[in-house]
Amino acid sequence: VQTKKEETLPPSRSQNIPTFYFPRGCPKEKVNIDAVIAKIERTFSEFPNERATLEDMGKVAKACECPLYWKGPLFYCAGGERTGYVSVHKFVAMWRKILQTCYDDAAKFVHLLMSPGCNYLVQEDFIPFLQDVVNSHPGLSFLKEASEFHSRYITTVIQRIFYTVNRSWSGKITCNELRKSNFLQNVALLEEEADINQLTEYFSYEHFYVIYCKFWELDTDHDLYIDRKDLARHNDHAISNRMIERIFSGAVTRGRKAQKDGKISYADFVWFLISEEDKKTPTSIEYWFRCMDLDGDGALSMYELEYFYEEQCQKLDNMAIEPLPFEDCLCQMLDLVKPQNEGKITLHDLKQCKMTNVFFDTFFNIEKYLDREQKDQFSMLRDGEGESPEVSDWEKYAAEEYDILVAEEAASDQWNDGYEAELNPVDHQKANVLKYQMEKRPFFEMPSHLADVDLDEYDYEEDFE
Repeated sequence: VQTKKEETLPPSRSQNIPTFYFPRGCPKEKVNIDAVIAKIERTFSEFPNERATLEDMGKVAKACECPLYWKGPLFYCAGGERTGYVSVHKFVAMWRKILQTCYDDAAKFVHLLMSPGCNYLVQEDFIPFLQDVVNSHPGLSFLKEASEFHSRYITTVIQRIFYTVNRSWSGKITCNELRKSNFLQNVALLEEEADINQLTEYFSYEHFYVIYCKFWELDTDHDLYIDRKDLARHNDHAISNRMIERIFSGAVTRGRKAQKDGKISYADFVWFLISEEDKKTPTSIEYWFRCMDLDGDGALSMYELEYFYEEQCQKLDNMAIEPLPFEDCLCQMLDLVKPQNEGKITLHDLKQCKMTNVFFDTFFNIEKYLDREQKDQFSMLRDGEGESPEVSDWEKYAAEEYDILVAEEAASDQWNDGYEAELNPVDHQKANVLKYQMEKRPFFEMPSHLADVDLDEYDYEEDFE
């Protein structure tokens, strides 16, 4: 037997594969760090003992070529909260390190806010940043004398940030998620827009007021938690009981502490209300899909659709309205969604559909279902295709509800005091509106400071798959 001779292979040539993954942003060429540091040092030289207070940090932020409202995170990251000021040496050391390791705004912002040893942001990380916005933005100056409102406003904004930015539902915002969102653009707009209510995606005070008033109407014992019966009263019992049960099952809520008692927190209600009033956004579609997917297999079966539709039929019977047979309703919904696979509807199918609000309302919101049934079908299709993308369903709802709430406050004030009250809060300082709120609504008397913001119920230890 002849032994096979081993062939000697030529030495392999090593190839340098260029770096293609930049979790902290792609390094920019020719960034003159020394020039940036020199500019910062010149700015600090204007301050007594070259120390900057939080009030001085606006100038420092500009020297760092950052948006104005990064001033709070810059101050806190350099240790300013401990002494009340930041020395030039400590700040320069901190900023030089960030410039050397973080190459875009998303990476820098995460580094400024994150806890030591983390590479993501949790809800608590946003509190100091948002407190500085409350304290210094001209559009929120009327809140200076109403500190009990700060924590409620901050909690609402945090929930809206995670609702829009945290697409993974993990409770942890990464650089990549921040990079893909428009949040930092909105932070930059805080400097340019004096009217905070124009920033409708995250910071609007009017939107906060609508959400909080809606919650307060349901929270009868005012402990900032609501149970199944409380939530069922929302919008005159429009949401089906079976859907209410799914919300309280933990399909879309977090915080086992509250769920043990069969309650959901104010933070959970923020997610519910925005999802309920705008069923076309990616997060709201995921929200209601999770609720309707009873067995968690990633698809809505005909059994699951029938389960929710049965209660709708019972409600219609009680209203002396003959319901559409399930088979006919199913045909309509399949024509609407056009699923890729026969017999089941996936999350992808619903995200491709332009009229997901019609689909969801059919199965668990009797009021909106009847409103659409009374509309001309052609006008409904036209609305779905031709709506202006600039104004979302949520923005329309919030604007209408805010006008109603303020008109109620003004009417109440006129009734009690016997004089003509002004009814145009948009063109006047919000101080008048706040006065109505503080005098007429008992929930404005609740003591609640920033230190009392309890985010324990938002513990996201286990990510949803």
